Amino acid sequence: MLDAFVIFFFILFGIGLGFYGIDFLPVSALTQVTNLEGLRSVTAGFSALIFGIIGYAAQTLYRRVQEQVRSLPPEVILSRAVGLVIGLLLANLILAPILLLPISPEFAFIKPMAAVLSSLLFGMSGVNLADTHGRTLLRLINPNSLETTLVAEGTLKPAVTKVLDTSCIIDGRFQELIDTGFLEGQILVPQFVLQELQQVADASNDQKRMRGRRGLDILNQVRSNYPNRIVIDSANYDDVPTVDAKLIRLAQDINGTLLTNDYNLSKVANFQNVPVLNVNGLAQALRPNYLPGDNLHLKILKEGKESAQGVGYLDDGTMVVVEEGREYIGQDLEVVVTGALQTSAGRMIFARPQGSALV
Repeated sequence: MLDAFVIFFFILFGIGLGFYGIDFLPVSALTQVTNLEGLRSVTAGFSALIFGIIGYAAQTLYRRVQEQVRSLPPEVILSRAVGLVIGLLLANLILAPILLLPISPEFAFIKPMAAVLSSLLFGMSGVNLADTHGRTLLRLINPNSLETTLVAEGTLKPAVTKVLDTSCIIDGRFQELIDTGFLEGQILVPQFVLQELQQVADASNDQKRMRGRRGLDILNQVRSNYPNRIVIDSANYDDVPTVDAKLIRLAQDINGTLLTNDYNLSKVANFQNVPVLNVNGLAQALRPNYLPGDNLHLKILKEGKESAQGVGYLDDGTMVVVEEGREYIGQDLEVVVTGALQTSAGRMIFARPQGSALV
């Protein structure tokens, strides 16, 4: 009902504007019109059509904004509102001395233009700041809240912003971490990381190009699923030469955590006291531990280094060396774990066919 009323209001406004707007034309133009009433009807109909379309578009846009606002958590709406107010206040404080400057009449448009541009710039900057540090703003608003008290006591640790690097985006496993709820807080994607990802997607090498495009697809999918958690940051450090160094610098500036699967980057970040979440390290830690006596079912794929050995692999890629397994190559086999060995290349499990005697 409200939608129809809004569109009807726009149509009536268009009819009135088109019908009576002719009276504002110069008299010389009106004297050349032979059928003034017919012209009024045409302009009224055309104006009604235009404003009807505008009303429908405005109502559709309003509904979309309303749905997005309803889907936002209350703390996000409140923090964005506070960020917008702070940004507008800063814009007015900066504009106050500028508006007092004497400007000649032909350049009078500069003042309102500066007011509009500064309000937009500082307002959007405040909203982006609220998206990145929304919890901090809420704690400033309500310092006596239970969350603030627990944080002050050290009982509750606030969610830390995660800075995403290119290798982690291409890898894609961070998406499952978000889906399962194991990765909390805001996910910050720096603009220079997006540029590097675009360069990979535009590479001449087919494999690199495919990996880059896959990373962009994953990032777009995650942002569509979690629009309130993925933040694009425009920070750049012209004095820092490499992307890895920029990531560490950004994580230091915002007291964030670096999310990566790059081994060397993790080591450098740890050396500079930057918290790191390494996806590969998490995957290694989550691999099941097999103890001597555990049973496994796997397929023997190839010969081992020693005579009579066969080699198979678990679903997570762990290599299993089976004593007396050479004769079962190409077959599925039940084996019993006899031991495990951790090497620099990963973990290796030793086993023997089930039912065979121990030597």
